[in-house]
Amino acid sequence: MSRAGRFVLLAILLFPNVVSGQTSTPVPPPANQAIAEAFDVRAAVEAYLAKMPPAQRARSDAYFEGDYWLLLWDFLSTVAVMWLLLRFRWSARMRNLAERLTHLRPLQTALYWVQFIVIVSAVTFPLGLYEGYFREHRYGLLNQTFGPWMWDQIVMLLVSVVLGAMLMVPLFGLVRRLGKSWWVWGATLTVVFAAFVSLIAPVYIAPLFNKYKTLQDPHIKDPILSMARANGIPATDVYEFDASRQTKRISANVSGLFGTTRISMNDNLLKRCDHDEIIAVLGHEMGHYVLNHAALLLTWYGLLFLAGFAFVNWGYGRIVNLYGADWGVRGLDDVAGLPVLAALMSFFFLVATPVSNTITRSAEAQADIFGINAVRKPDGFARATLMLSEYRKLDPSPLEEFVFYDHPSGRSRILMAMRWKLEHRNDWDVKNGPVSPQ
Repeated sequence: MSRAGRFVLLAILLFPNVVSGQTSTPVPPPANQAIAEAFDVRAAVEAYLAKMPPAQRARSDAYFEGDYWLLLWDFLSTVAVMWLLLRFRWSARMRNLAERLTHLRPLQTALYWVQFIVIVSAVTFPLGLYEGYFREHRYGLLNQTFGPWMWDQIVMLLVSVVLGAMLMVPLFGLVRRLGKSWWVWGATLTVVFAAFVSLIAPVYIAPLFNKYKTLQDPHIKDPILSMARANGIPATDVYEFDASRQTKRISANVSGLFGTTRISMNDNLLKRCDHDEIIAVLGHEMGHYVLNHAALLLTWYGLLFLAGFAFVNWGYGRIVNLYGADWGVRGLDDVAGLPVLAALMSFFFLVATPVSNTITRSAEAQADIFGINAVRKPDGFARATLMLSEYRKLDPSPLEEFVFYDHPSGRSRILMAMRWKLEHRNDWDVKNGPVSPQ
């Protein structure tokens, strides 16, 4: 081929449109792709936040900010009641009564605990009535009248009597047998007991407060079970429970261990949320199971309890050495000293609030990310977040979120969902899914 021929061939290969006398016209992207490429995460977040009416948002903020003060008031009321039990020797009298009724130390501990929890519940009842009944009604979150609400409190008291005795008897047994090292094994026992309660709660405790029945709607049930099977969750059915008799909150959970695992959702979630919102919430709950958050949280809280028991061990001896004779408390192995232990532990966990909340909030954030990757419904997740923000401040300061939030704030969760949507904007289901507000 001549040099001119090679030049023409090269020109055709490199510039076919120019050589042929045609000009190229860029092909416009599909409409959905153009929208996706223009997606503004911050604008979408602000648009979602603006969906909550100002009056509702102000009410939610006021409700949640009130909890900041209730943390303090609950602590002060606990310390005040513990001081009354000690100062007027009520605790010593309860111990003496238990010792008169039986010579068996474990039974003495159990009998003392029954008296202790009943008296403490009675003395703190006015504050509990305000927090759990009047305040919830004031903010439109409680559906119960006084009678059914009071019955639930009585049932909870009975559960506390039984479970508390199951913990206190071996705990004081450890104190008597181990002496100075009691606090290490006491923390271990507490973690084991918490795991035990997690095991039995879905089957034996939750049904005391609500009626559970198998979910019948296959439009909701089948996708949930499919998602459970895909993620290795050994659940064969989905249950709904009648939380609407008590509250307006939406909720769901995947709970239980070793054969007691069950997927449950309350009827508020079914009545108030659409399909995408329900699936998004269940994806989050499945994240807790798949990511082994039960074991993870038990480990972290075990370390926190270990620090708490160490603090109690340090402070108990100093306090009882100063005031034990006046209170009738004989020593660390005396159940009459339980008010001292309770007051010290309450102080420790008040100070450790940012730590305990960070532990839980981190797990919740991980479950959020797992759920949104599993169900791929960022807008459903964002809409569900707005419903959860009916009783959580939607847009706190970073300091508020760090100290007081055991879940990510509404803004943080919606931001995560919209950021996920941005990074998946070219995926077929995202491009053809709901359009986020901008």
